[in-house]
Amino acid sequence: MNCEVCQLKELDVEYFEIREVLQCILHTIFFHRALGLVRPKDIDLQLFEITYVQCGDAELEKKVDEKIDQFIDKVEKHPNKKNQICLSFFEVKNKQATWFTHKVEHLYWEQWYININVAQHPKPISGKSHHSKLDLDPGESASEERNARRATLESSLHEVLFQIIKFVNEKKDHIPPIPNMEGVSFPYEITISSSSDSAFGMDMFKRMLQTGHPTMLS
Repeated sequence: MNCEVCQLKELDVEYFEIREVLQCILHTIFFHRALGLVRPKDIDLQLFEITYVQCGDAELEKKVDEKIDQFIDKVEKHPNKKNQICLSFFEVKNKQATWFTHKVEHLYWEQWYININVAQHPKPISGKSHHSKLDLDPGESASEERNARRATLESSLHEVLFQIIKFVNEKKDHIPPIPNMEGVSFPYEITISSSSDSAFGMDMFKRMLQTGHPTMLS
């Protein structure tokens, strides 16, 4: 089985933006890969002029929030590192049992890599610069810079959402039959890594060995 892989555009975010950005991206992917009937729920972001759709499943929302909490905790412990979340969908196959064990194999058929760079707060601008004759209000300057950065992130987040939609519309042949299971999602797992981990950048290679050469769309 081939595993389709989508590397999403890297986003530069500040710490307080992490939760909303990840909720938006993860739930958008889950909604477009949902099973059966869902209860669509529109969510308006508080920090950006963006609305996305959740599946309306409380258990899924809880699991997503738990993973985001783990991601934020990792960012706190390892600042100045690029961080990545991988959402993988898989089939569950029962391998040949032995006398004492019953082995279950995960066959990955789709993976989404969410790349996050958490920006550090810049140092305050010194008011003693002799390179300019204008006395700029540091607070006003910082506010303009913050607004510009926020607008750039909002535009990039829009690009990521369109990237997701483009991927799900173009990549359909690899989706396995709908499993006989409860819930709104195919079996999935969410893994977290950062550039400080030895696993960073190697996870895809391991998946290739397990599931065959993935097709990339970026």
